[in-house]
Amino acid sequence: MARYNLRVNASVSKDLRRVPSRDVRRIVQRIGSLGDDPRPPGCEKLSGQERYRVRVGTYRILYEIIDTDVTVVVVKVGHRIQT
Repeated sequence: MARYNLRVNASVSKDLRRVPSRDVRRIVQRIGSLGDDPRPPGCEKLSGQERYRVRVGTYRILYEIIDTDVTVVVVKVGHRIQT
């Protein structure tokens, strides 16, 4: 399987400012792993959208997969309750 390119929206860095640093490290590692496997175990496709979500502890990473460009676009990171 080809490695997917990762793109992160600028708003994600703003989202991560509100997250504790130990959780930021785990989230960044998980985002990096999406390049190898954009549909890992535990990911779910959101209904009515072409987006997926994956959980990291109490946080969610929302992202889009563009198979034609072999790209993963991270759209939002947020607490599960607020997302």
